[in-house]
Amino acid sequence: MHKKITSFVLILWTLFQLNSQNLNIEDQLKNLPGVTFEKVTSSTTTYELKIKQPIDHSDPKKGFFHQKVYLSHTDFTHPTVIVTQGYQLRKNREQEVTKLLNANQINVEHRFFGDSKPDSLNYKYLNLKQATADLHHIRTLFDKIYTKKWISTGISKGGSTTIFYKYFYPNDVDASISYVAPLTNSLEDKRIYDFLNSVGTKECREKIKNYQTRLLKNKAQIIPILESYASQANWKFTYLSVEEAFEYSVLEYPFAFWQWGHSCDDIPSGKDTFKKDVIHYFTMDPISLFNDKSIKKYGSHYYQAATEMGYYGYEIKDFKDLLVSIPTDQNPHATFVPNKMKVDFDGTLLKKLHHWIENDGNNFIFIYGENDTWTSCAVPENDKIDAEWFVMKGKHHGNARIKNMSKNEYQRLCSALERWLELKIEK
Repeated sequence: MHKKITSFVLILWTLFQLNSQNLNIEDQLKNLPGVTFEKVTSSTTTYELKIKQPIDHSDPKKGFFHQKVYLSHTDFTHPTVIVTQGYQLRKNREQEVTKLLNANQINVEHRFFGDSKPDSLNYKYLNLKQATADLHHIRTLFDKIYTKKWISTGISKGGSTTIFYKYFYPNDVDASISYVAPLTNSLEDKRIYDFLNSVGTKECREKIKNYQTRLLKNKAQIIPILESYASQANWKFTYLSVEEAFEYSVLEYPFAFWQWGHSCDDIPSGKDTFKKDVIHYFTMDPISLFNDKSIKKYGSHYYQAATEMGYYGYEIKDFKDLLVSIPTDQNPHATFVPNKMKVDFDGTLLKKLHHWIENDGNNFIFIYGENDTWTSCAVPENDKIDAEWFVMKGKHHGNARIKNMSKNEYQRLCSALERWLELKIEK
């Protein structure tokens, strides 16, 4: 009799659990405080959410903003992936690990980007402590809805956000996958110069330098072409002058060249190359990064880089005599903070993070491309933590992805996830 009662109670409990888990996702969302949502028309299980966040998580009296989040619901009994964006989130996209695990996905736009801005931008509250507190608040909100394993993932600056998120909230997720994510060590991370002076072949690096030199020597002829191009594209240059933007763009060329996996065969060479040089310059489009629209769009990013995340500069010893519009007393920096405000860099958090990840950065998967410039700032490999590194041969910032892994790499990644998440992946 006792066994029958116990079995009956277990059945009732199971039915109760199934009933609560099978509540309509929209009913669940309606019960979340400070959350509004609407269905994305292209899918019946994807929703755009607006989540109320404090501007200052330590003092809600300072006001709130609404953060844009996309929820892709699959099943209450499946794992959940939280995507940590580094910038604005224009549209939702299902990430690789979401597909791999058949998981739910919560895709989070970064604070102070895109639609996730307060009415008045006080950059004092744009820091990694506040940004990761946003993620923790979302994780807490959905804790009762999605009770299985949680995974965080992000790409590039979003991958760096994944790292910082686990540093501030190590118990929020069971595993983290960080793609092509720089973890710099200073405001001007000089490891990038070492990379650019050693990547590829000597012949290719020399070809790049010669091309940059020709562009700078022919600046007087190129600037009018650039001004005409900018006029047609409706670009404005007030933060930087056209001349300053051009010089920065020439210095940016090798960084972008390797970051995005271009071919040395495409770089013009030989005599009488002016026309080819100009065509190649506009094909590569390095100048678009330095017009007012782009600088404003990434203003919050530049602020973060200049205050606590670190970034890179441009090594100019080979071009110093050819630069006339930008500072040459030191390596010019690549950060363009909003309104040219004066800010100070504080490397305290970076130092703490490097020490933490070296000793406690467990359950991480780091994916980098061998030829990606940002790999120079990769999280260093070490055997003191339970983590996996993949430096994918021949790959760059745009294609160092799980789908492009070798069979052995893919199996190693799946084995790590199966161990950390205590589940079996259907390969």
